[in-house]
Amino acid sequence: MKREYHKWFSHSLQRDMELLFFGHSGRAVIFFPTRMARFYDYENWGIIGSLSQQIENGEIQVFCLDSIDGESFYNDGVFPSVRIDRHLQYEKYILDEVMPFIGQQNNSGYVETAGCSMGAYHAINLAMKYPWLFKKAVGISGRYDLTDNIGDFKDLLSGFHNDEVYFNMPAQYIANLNDDRLLTAVRNMEIILAVGETDPFLSGNQHLSTLLWEKGIPNQFHTWESNAHRPHYWRKMAPMYI
Repeated sequence: MKREYHKWFSHSLQRDMELLFFGHSGRAVIFFPTRMARFYDYENWGIIGSLSQQIENGEIQVFCLDSIDGESFYNDGVFPSVRIDRHLQYEKYILDEVMPFIGQQNNSGYVETAGCSMGAYHAINLAMKYPWLFKKAVGISGRYDLTDNIGDFKDLLSGFHNDEVYFNMPAQYIANLNDDRLLTAVRNMEIILAVGETDPFLSGNQHLSTLLWEKGIPNQFHTWESNAHRPHYWRKMAPMYI
């Protein structure tokens, strides 16, 4: 299996950023890491191994990105507006730096987003905001409104709310999408949500799926046994949905 490590100084983030990609051809998959995880964790957890047949067959090329969640949503040491601004800088890094890099490595014309846990938030949010760039979005064990308090999972913006927060919480803005161009592009994407039946984010996933259908946006919704919020499950889920 082709495996390459890359590192460069990101002008969007003003820091070095690292990534790994696997495979030589096929659909390009932007694979966002879990909460505050690293670009190598999916490999270490055996999730890349679970995708090895698709990768080696040239069906997919997987780009494992690094996280800056510790500098954005999970940075309790700064005001919430700084957290969301840092997230938007990460988004700019994806759009202005990662996407051109993928274009240099992959000429399929097919890019999808995917992620587990916090990575699912990044995958679904980015695809909903820029659907003309992507053909598919996969959210596994995801949380799609980071301002909710759900059990042990607190509001990551500490009660703060502004337009930037609103337009980065899919469970909030999707209900009010009215732009025909945007809606058409979202409807043309393949959207897959998967979550465990006892995952605390189950109701949020159900709500997001319902919101999408209410806007005429087809989506697949899959419920797994137990909590299913662990690499053990993600190793099974990734080959099925990605």
